[in-house]
Amino acid sequence: MDAGRVAQLAAQAVLEKKGIDPVILDLQGITLIADYFVIASGTSTVQVQAIAGRVEEILDEAGVELLHREGLEAARWVLLDYGAVVVHIFLEEERRFYDLERLWGDARRVAIESP
Repeated sequence: MDAGRVAQLAAQAVLEKKGIDPVILDLQGITLIADYFVIASGTSTVQVQAIAGRVEEILDEAGVELLHREGLEAARWVLLDYGAVVVHIFLEEERRFYDLERLWGDARRVAIESP
């Protein structure tokens, strides 16, 4: 599946769980880390875990393999690595602190499509 489509599915999963301000950053040509970052936040650790769970569920159903997961237990910053797409789900205060959108400010923001 195309990395752009994977990022869209992840962002839509975030929205299903009422994630806050999901953003897709297109990192192609900027870094070799990933082609896309999906960044979102939740208001509680329970919500962050629920968002991460829904992203995993949707992408698993689409046949996208999860390569690595970090931070699910503490749920302050959950990272889901799908290779070309990395999903970052933060508690709101953690997202403000790490400010990945600013750090990767050269990346183009991609509009999230309606399901």
